[in-house]
Amino acid sequence: MSTMWQGCLAHTDYFELRSSGGHDYGVWVTTPPRYDPAAAQAPAVYVLDGNWAVGMTAPLIVTQLDPMQSIQPYVQVSVGYAGEEAEHWERLRNRDLVPPGEPIAKEYIDAVEMGIEAGTMTREQADAYLAELSDSRGDMFLNFLTDDLHPRIERDYGTAPSGHGLFGYSYGGLFSLYAWLTNSTFFESIGAGSPGIADADSQVFARLQAMGDTLPATKLHVTFNDREILGDVAVYQNLAKNAATFLHRLTSRGGSVTSALMHETHVTGLQASFLSYLRTCRAR
Repeated sequence: MSTMWQGCLAHTDYFELRSSGGHDYGVWVTTPPRYDPAAAQAPAVYVLDGNWAVGMTAPLIVTQLDPMQSIQPYVQVSVGYAGEEAEHWERLRNRDLVPPGEPIAKEYIDAVEMGIEAGTMTREQADAYLAELSDSRGDMFLNFLTDDLHPRIERDYGTAPSGHGLFGYSYGGLFSLYAWLTNSTFFESIGAGSPGIADADSQVFARLQAMGDTLPATKLHVTFNDREILGDVAVYQNLAKNAATFLHRLTSRGGSVTSALMHETHVTGLQASFLSYLRTCRAR
């Protein structure tokens, strides 16, 4: 498997790892050009939705050689699903990337029903998709990243002891906000692309309010897309509106947070959002 991925993505290894919670994950590790940890260690940047995202984000590691805007060295760790579960990554991400207790927005359910009507999913698939949201465990997945996966990355790839990053998009962006709001010092910077705040009663608003005026020191970069706002898909309009509300509540408290508006749809915005995170939070 590692040989195969070397042919598809330069300087990329692949392995599978079982979490302490009993779930299996596929992991792609892309090292910087000419990486030699004995000479200089690089921190890790964890990228979510690896089955979808690795092909669009891992090649951007060449930005570390860009003479016009060089990015600080990092080892990219893309995390997804392995074996037969890889076929169901869109469903399983609901379990892993959504904070526990997150409400399911009506607009989200409506979008799933539209998928059934359009023939893009069956009723059985839709029910399984929504079932994962009813018992979401973003807390367990965060523990997997920091407690199960990172020690192996540190051991096998000689990563730096600090300076690590996290990037997620859509529900991955919601997870990124959740990770930021835990006030953990593990990540130095976090990118949340078009965060999936589908409901105005999202856990992220409650957690932000509970923090009071003391905000995390971790850098946070939030992006969303103009076509989400201007389009006619209700669930995407809600995501953008709620992301803007979250940002307004942060800036009113003087939080050290950056943001950017991408000229993309929700589907096409992942790569642009990741690049925006690199340029903003990881530039030399």
